Amino acid sequence: MTTYPVRTYEDVREALLARREIALLDVREEDPHAQAHPLFAANFPLSKLELDAYTRLPRRDVPIVLLDAGEGLAERAADKLTALGYTEVALLAGGLDGWIRAGGEVFRDVNVPSKAFGEFVDARRHTPSLSAAAVEKLLTDGDDVIVLDARRFDEYQTMNIPGSVSVPGAELVLRARALAPDPKTHVIVNCAGRTRSIIGAQSLVNAGVPNPIAALRNGTIGWTLAGQSLEHGSNRQFDPQAGLDADKLGASRNAARALADRSGVGRTTLDEAARWAAAALHTTYRFDVRTPAEYERAHAPGFQGAPGGQLVQETEMFAPVRGARVVLFDDDGVRANMTASWLAQMNIEVYVVDGAVPQDLTASGAWRGAKPEPAPTPTVSAEELSALLADSSSGAIVIDVTASANHVKAHIPGAWWLVRSRLSNTIDDLRTLPDAKRYVVTCATSALAPFAAPEIAALTGKPVQVLEGGTSGWIRAGLPTESGDAHLASPRIDRYRRPYEGTDNAREAMNAYLEWEYGLVAQLERDGTHGFFVI
Repeated sequence: MTTYPVRTYEDVREALLARREIALLDVREEDPHAQAHPLFAANFPLSKLELDAYTRLPRRDVPIVLLDAGEGLAERAADKLTALGYTEVALLAGGLDGWIRAGGEVFRDVNVPSKAFGEFVDARRHTPSLSAAAVEKLLTDGDDVIVLDARRFDEYQTMNIPGSVSVPGAELVLRARALAPDPKTHVIVNCAGRTRSIIGAQSLVNAGVPNPIAALRNGTIGWTLAGQSLEHGSNRQFDPQAGLDADKLGASRNAARALADRSGVGRTTLDEAARWAAAALHTTYRFDVRTPAEYERAHAPGFQGAPGGQLVQETEMFAPVRGARVVLFDDDGVRANMTASWLAQMNIEVYVVDGAVPQDLTASGAWRGAKPEPAPTPTVSAEELSALLADSSSGAIVIDVTASANHVKAHIPGAWWLVRSRLSNTIDDLRTLPDAKRYVVTCATSALAPFAAPEIAALTGKPVQVLEGGTSGWIRAGLPTESGDAHLASPRIDRYRRPYEGTDNAREAMNAYLEWEYGLVAQLERDGTHGFFVI
């Protein structure tokens, strides 16, 4: 067994305060991570580590510190990262309990640095806000008002304020002058809770949009708690041409650039950013903050799609290396500068690309990050698997290692779902499965299954195959699926259920979430490592 270096709470804290590069990674699944973790501990589940490592940890000699809560996951993650070529891997002394014993502050929920930053901004700038009752009165009285929903479009479609328009965060400053051309129009910005409402509204205020601006206080949670009805399945989106006429674009561009300059944002070029990334002396993340559709149509090579609003909302998920350099790109001079102004205030070294031309955007399609090659495992086609399952003597059992939500929505009939990180000699959810002569491993697209298959073979000593194309391939072959949670071999710990998502949340959970958000500024002060500031 490999013995890894150990880094103490004091050592990690000193690195954070000095802004030296460090990737503090919580390798538990998302739900246990959300129960308690250090402020800058990014969730990096062991179960899908190989899929994320090369994108989220682009420098192989970046200092990495792994933690768990005593389950032995950190050591297993260290083995995997070392096998992937990472050379500076260490364990947090005592894990989560050691952090707490040393006096470290721990936080609940997910995307905590971003949410805490939103509350920090609100506390410093007193971002204007209106209650749900006040906004509903404006709407029902027929006042001149527009409600802009700053979340992702899929979140907006789940539930939205009646009559609101989807304008994801980074689009707000670019589009608001066109969406509300009359300066007397009230502009209300909402999200599900508080963070994106606050950052969105404050962005419009900072950018000098002349309208009366307010955040919807407590978002759709506040709306629901006030007993007011939401819409579901709405499709209202901003016009892609909104805000792009010369006058409005010029005003937005000038304001965004001035904010970036005031925040200390640096300037760079595509060529320089490429040299930084290739040199591997300092972790460099390159993000294209435009919409997913624009990114997929054409983008600069090496840039990952990260819509600006989500990059500010989920910063530690996109860029888990604290102390890294972040480079942002857009083609309008507004979205990257606005996003960068917030990241800089979050104590991140950030640059915006200048001087790019359309001819530089030579890549297209979704982001395709580098991934390691799994160990060779025999495969089986969808048709062959169907025949195996129809033959009762084959003794074949299908194991599904996709996200639990995917499995519950649709899976191969009889397939058992489990969390890959619970495949070990100490926690082995395979023991709950019926006896089998062989196993076939699947996931949504066959990206993760080839990494899980050798582990299942080693634990069982039985033949193991991987389903070609995963469950998506099974569906494309026209084969039947079933839904539901009747075959869960593991608890559904792979995702934390946010108190603000969905339409069936308990009032107690929503109120508790809001109370938690209100307390984040005090937690930041107790932690003392954030380095946030507000212009």
